[in-house]
Amino acid sequence: MSFITAPLTIAAIAAVLAALIAVVDKIVNNYGDCEIDINNGTKKLTVKGGEPLLGLLASEGIFLPSACGGRGSCGACKCQITSDVGQHLPTETPYLTDEEIAERIHLSCQIKVKADLAINIPDDLFNVKQFKAKVLSIKDLTYDIKEVLFDLGDEDIKFKAGMYIQIVVPPYKKVKGGTQRAYSMSSRPLDDHKVEVLIRLVPGGIATTYVHEQLKEGDTMDLVGPFGDFRRSETDATMVCVAGGSGMAPFKSILHEMIDSNITQRDLWYFFGARSLKDMFYMDEMRALEKANPWFHFIPALSEPQEEDNWKGDVGLITDVLDRYIKDKIGVETEMEGYLCGSPGMINACNNVMTGNGIALENIYYDKFA
Repeated sequence: MSFITAPLTIAAIAAVLAALIAVVDKIVNNYGDCEIDINNGTKKLTVKGGEPLLGLLASEGIFLPSACGGRGSCGACKCQITSDVGQHLPTETPYLTDEEIAERIHLSCQIKVKADLAINIPDDLFNVKQFKAKVLSIKDLTYDIKEVLFDLGDEDIKFKAGMYIQIVVPPYKKVKGGTQRAYSMSSRPLDDHKVEVLIRLVPGGIATTYVHEQLKEGDTMDLVGPFGDFRRSETDATMVCVAGGSGMAPFKSILHEMIDSNITQRDLWYFFGARSLKDMFYMDEMRALEKANPWFHFIPALSEPQEEDNWKGDVGLITDVLDRYIKDKIGVETEMEGYLCGSPGMINACNNVMTGNGIALENIYYDKFA
């Protein structure tokens, strides 16, 4: 009978140990009610301790930016913690500068709430909401970029042109957990019951693959936002804007915001670069806006136009076209501000051209994405 009793004994011991671990875990991690003081008393929350700060804030309707859904891989969910939470964790430091560490900035997804906390966050984050949005339309702009328009129903979203929204991607196929990704809004701030985004397919990308292969008109998705500080300054300096691909999104929104606000006193030069004609989109819309608004100048350029493109516009790398226009058309003596949206490489290259033509580094604004 020993061949029967031995396994039963082992199973019983394992069950007892599992139960014991569960009890100990419950006791050890029972931190009770904890108070989170936000912005020196502006808002106070009472939460059950033992969970990450990011999730506890979200459960109370306060959303910090997080492109990875709290996995500690994007470094976006920063906040200042003025009460004692100990040393920074090794999982935080790769995403923090020395100045941020000195200022007690932490990644909220890595901070487990075990006692009362005092934190500081930007006031704008009090306006961030989670929306249940319905997909109104999905349009193919190019072979790899889709325009997705969401309806927020009775909800509205207050945002400045240039800000972004996070879409919450549910589990699908082999993707077990949900995740979030950030996309600049291309919609008009005035139309505050809708959100439009431009999503380029990234091979192997969880969110972009979901949107391109799974998402359908009529579906609902959770959106969280608005976030971001990329926006038009309030000066009268000439705006020199550069983008490629889905980097079109914030500039489309900024352009419509200026038209809706009747801001006609400052010139806006918009350089849009692509490899060939198949990568171009919104050409008719941009040309129509240029014709109707003399202060807006649209400069599309192809770096590798194909014979069948029959391209009559500017040719060359967008940095070369930008340099040429600043020198020959805009004038280096003009007061200018730079606005860039694209990959780090593109932004660095354009940044060199702009500073080389007299635009001060502090007057160049970025919306950088990988």
